[in-house]
Amino acid sequence: MRKEIKRLTTAQFARLHEVNKRTLHYYDEIGLFRPLTKAENGYRYYDVSQSIEFEYIRMLKELNMSIGEIETYRKDPTPAAFLKIVNEKEKEIDRQIQRLKDIKAVIQSKKERIAFCEALREREIRIEECRSERLLVYPYHVSEDDIAQLFYHLKEIWGIEQIRMGMGSFISLDRVYEGQFDRYEGIYTVALSDKPGSDHLLRPKGTYLCGYQKGTWDQLPILYQQMLEYAAEKQLQLTGYAYEVGLNDFVISDEADYITKIMIRIQENI
Repeated sequence: MRKEIKRLTTAQFARLHEVNKRTLHYYDEIGLFRPLTKAENGYRYYDVSQSIEFEYIRMLKELNMSIGEIETYRKDPTPAAFLKIVNEKEKEIDRQIQRLKDIKAVIQSKKERIAFCEALREREIRIEECRSERLLVYPYHVSEDDIAQLFYHLKEIWGIEQIRMGMGSFISLDRVYEGQFDRYEGIYTVALSDKPGSDHLLRPKGTYLCGYQKGTWDQLPILYQQMLEYAAEKQLQLTGYAYEVGLNDFVISDEADYITKIMIRIQENI
């Protein structure tokens, strides 16, 4: 004997699937998903057997399909139509996963920087071993271009996650020795992926002279001068560019607490 299928009221069906009753009423009203049976007393009931069908509709909705798109598919469901949908949505999911990975990389970088900043004194000079990093670069001078216009442009060519990663500036060593500390070659951000695109620069793995300055930007020339004196005293041969980057932006309320890092590669003796 066939077991009778359990019938559920709208409230019971909504509770089973953890949705609002208004969602079911709306789907019923537009004909997307309706109760399967009608009792003698006029009440309409959902069958438990409709649960899978309802969850497929929810899945399509969670994949950012509009109600109209779901209705169109349900009116004429075919294997080809379903495969077309899922193939497109798989690509969207992959893009979302990559975006979440990028966001995670950004917040991990910020966490590491903030933890590091907490232990710093007002000004420090160190020698550090640094890993190779691919940088996206853009030629820019502080006296040129409107900042807002620059932001819009970089958002187009780099993407917003790269901007959130943080931006720094770089200056040739010749200009550093000449004391032209504001004559930058351009700005940069650490690339989140190896995909081709904008102009890039490889900051090589190696030993770097690193300086840390707590305070406003106009104090950086003092740090630069001290780093050059340190290199001369230790007989260090510097090469390449000087890379500047802020470490604790967004977590300070006073500009005097801003920490800037300067990195200059030390030429290895062959």
